[in-house]
Amino acid sequence: MKPSKLQDHLRRCHPDKTEKDLKYFQTLKDKFQKRPTLDRMFATMSQRNDDGLRVSYNISLLIPKSGKPHTIGEKLILPAVEEVLKTVLHKPASDIIKRIPLSNNTVEKRIDEMSSDIESFLCNYLQTTHFSIQLDESTLPDNAAL
Repeated sequence: MKPSKLQDHLRRCHPDKTEKDLKYFQTLKDKFQKRPTLDRMFATMSQRNDDGLRVSYNISLLIPKSGKPHTIGEKLILPAVEEVLKTVLHKPASDIIKRIPLSNNTVEKRIDEMSSDIESFLCNYLQTTHFSIQLDESTLPDNAAL
């Protein structure tokens, strides 16, 4: 904003702050720049939850391989991990379990993400690779020829 318009804005919208000195506005600016933002929160959370996120993806990959419903993550896997941590490692499991998201929707979302990644990789690979397919006569289940 132009300085003249900034002064006019200060007088019109913030008349109670027109008498404040420059140091007040500088501290206000510093507070504003140091406030927690989404980027900073996710950066610190990603460092702490990186292992939990990796475990969540790995377990989300194991669940469809086993052919079990997605809810098994919440109903069986998390309680089993909690019991192992309590019994074998003698550590409180609550803070570790909170870092592993395995709800039904989360597992479904992770499976969809992984399948779309595999699909896009395969499509890119097939588009950039030269190959040939050898076809032979074949029949359908009702003995109709193709």
